[in-house]
Parts: sequence; structure tokens; C-alpha cells
Amino acid sequence: MTNDRPALTATVLGILRTIAPEVEPEALDPARPLRHQVDLDSMDWLNFLVALHERLSVSIPEADYAQLVTLDNVLDYLLARPGPAGG
Repeated sequence: MTNDRPALTATVLGILRTIAPEVEPEALDPARPLRHQVDLDSMDWLNFLVALHERLSVSIPEADYAQLVTLDNVLDYLLARPGPAGG
């Protein structure tokens, strides 16, 4: 994957839908806290982050979890990382 934000967005939302199938991607506000919009508990959120790591081969240290609040935060973080997601 390259620095293609729309493609990365589609991938991230696809991963999110595996954790929370009821998610309607078009209804999400990328600037609002994602966990609250999708109503994910802490275990679902951890599963989401692990799935991002596995699918995109991007290391997400636990110390960085607090940075990943909104969809925009997640996308910016992934695009800034070395590896398939960040280019």
C-alpha cells in the first residue's frame, strides 16, 4: 500500500467492520472519537488495533494507543509509519 489515503481509509473501515459489523462508514465523522461513534468497548478497540497491525504490517506500540482516537488520527498515524501502510 502507498500513501493513498482513500485506499487506506477503505482498508481501515473494512477492518473496523470485521470487529463491529453494524458500522455504517458513511455515517462516521472522521474527526470525532471513533470508539464513541461505533460504541466499541476496550476489548473490541484492542482487537481493532491488533487487526490493523496484522493486516497492514505496521507496529503500533501500546504507548501510542492514546494517539489513536479519531479515524483521522488512525489514518495519519498509519500513513506516517514505515511499512506497507505508510509507504
